[in-house]
Amino acid sequence: MLRREQYRKADDDFWSAEIGRACIIGKIANCRSVLRRALRDHGEKLDNAALKEAVNHLSAALKSLQTKESDLDQIRGIEGDAAHSYFSVFNHLLVRNKSDFIFRERNRRPPQDRVNCLLSFLYTLLMHDIRSALECTGLDPAVGFLHRDRPGRLSLALDLMEEFRPLADRLVLSLVNLGQLQGRDFNISESGAVRMKDESRKKLLNAWQSRKQNVLEHPYIKKKMPIGLLFHTQALLLARFLRGDLDGYPPMIWR
Repeated sequence: MLRREQYRKADDDFWSAEIGRACIIGKIANCRSVLRRALRDHGEKLDNAALKEAVNHLSAALKSLQTKESDLDQIRGIEGDAAHSYFSVFNHLLVRNKSDFIFRERNRRPPQDRVNCLLSFLYTLLMHDIRSALECTGLDPAVGFLHRDRPGRLSLALDLMEEFRPLADRLVLSLVNLGQLQGRDFNISESGAVRMKDESRKKLLNAWQSRKQNVLEHPYIKKKMPIGLLFHTQALLLARFLRGDLDGYPPMIWR
């Protein structure tokens, strides 16, 4: 019955937009928190004007999503603009080993710099965790709302991971800014593709597993829980919404 309701709502543009909007509100709010935290922790080393402008841009995007009705294409457009603004200042957040860890823009398949290499690897780990949470809850990871179905694409996992991407971003910033990763931890091919060495990959995997043990308070449930449990909690909340137990899907937004 749960999957039947998932498929029904996925075929409905209104409900797809409602769920997609919630996911992107969570993503943009959490991206804004990454920037605000950087200003608080490293403000003396950063381009405050550029970061504050990006924060204002994300705030405007949030207001637009929260106060105006938007269809799926409009939601995707707002998300794309917000992501561009966020990543346009991401390099400012890297305050150590600037010569080795330079970020100009998001790229992948293959990543063209060390920062993108780290982001892509962590997003892959996040995807696996979200997929597992959805499957354990009884949802179909391949049938999404914001991301449309394609062969081999885990569209619902992509939807739900949006609000958690900034969590991976923060881990990259921590590892680089604390000097726990160095330029020598990567290999660069003649084509410019960047890959982590095996030991570095293990280091990043361990850091991700450790980060998932950190505790946050869930803003909707009002309970503290390990980050790793948040994925399952959000899948359960989505399932409750699809069953009609909740009026809307509450994204995970941390302070």
